[in-house]
Amino acid sequence: MLKQVPLSCPGHTRPVVQLHYSESTSSGYYLISASKDGKPMLRKGETGDWIGTFQGHKGAVWGACLNKDASRAATGAADFSAKLWNAQSGTEQFSFTHKHIVKAVDFCESGTKLLTGCNDKTLRIFDLNNCSGKPEIELNGHKSAIKCSVWSSEYLIISCAEDEDLCLWDTRVGTCVKTLVLESPATSLELSHERKLLVVANGQLVSFVDTSEMTLIKSFAMPTETYSASVSPDLSTFVTGGEDFKIYKCSYEDGSMLESYKGHFGPVHCVRYSPDGQVYCSGSEDGTIRLWLNTVGKSYGLWKCSESTSDT
Repeated sequence: MLKQVPLSCPGHTRPVVQLHYSESTSSGYYLISASKDGKPMLRKGETGDWIGTFQGHKGAVWGACLNKDASRAATGAADFSAKLWNAQSGTEQFSFTHKHIVKAVDFCESGTKLLTGCNDKTLRIFDLNNCSGKPEIELNGHKSAIKCSVWSSEYLIISCAEDEDLCLWDTRVGTCVKTLVLESPATSLELSHERKLLVVANGQLVSFVDTSEMTLIKSFAMPTETYSASVSPDLSTFVTGGEDFKIYKCSYEDGSMLESYKGHFGPVHCVRYSPDGQVYCSGSEDGTIRLWLNTVGKSYGLWKCSESTSDT
């Protein structure tokens, strides 16, 4: 049996709490990480090689994302700000002041608007073509601090807070137009490559939601409290990470366990599949990022066939 040999990416000095990939570009794809050390980092996605650190936040960074071509980055932090960065030079382009800790950031599909989710229970949308510092739209309705928020289309947003409500917002009318009540509060949200499927980690479940109907498709129970989940681009498998330090890879069809690995020395806070599906990454309380081969034994990036040896 072949042995999984993950790549370890050191650099952070405190827990890694969010990971996000760009889409594939002419120069490959890129990975950004958010950490409680307040220093989000940019890396080459295929290898994990460090490119640079975004300097400027004065508190733990809870959210980080890249736009599609990795030309811009956004971060949200405990210093009550969200920042927009030039991802190629690392320079700060704008800082958006908030009333509380910013836990979530996300670019819309076109990259022209930035969504933020804040502990003050408010979602805000900023027009990046006109960075005035004031939100273009504010969405209110959550009853507790917002934990995650994503654009599902150019006008629709899905968010979750510290309760069981998963909310679908229409920015054209400025209200929540549909709510799905989960069995337990969500800790992470991720859209599939085609944006038709929402992957939700909630309690010991991984749930899959149809974004067009905002209906639950199916849920699978995991062996531990699960903090994050990510589905492969071809919708064949999903990976999870949580309280027991392990990474689990499962079948999307029936939830059956395909592989499990323990490489981190603390709970796993975030997992993400690469845009080509060849790799998935994980970030942990131990302050490290690890990259895992989706097909063990395949030559890819820094992995060579000889590195994946028989597991004794």
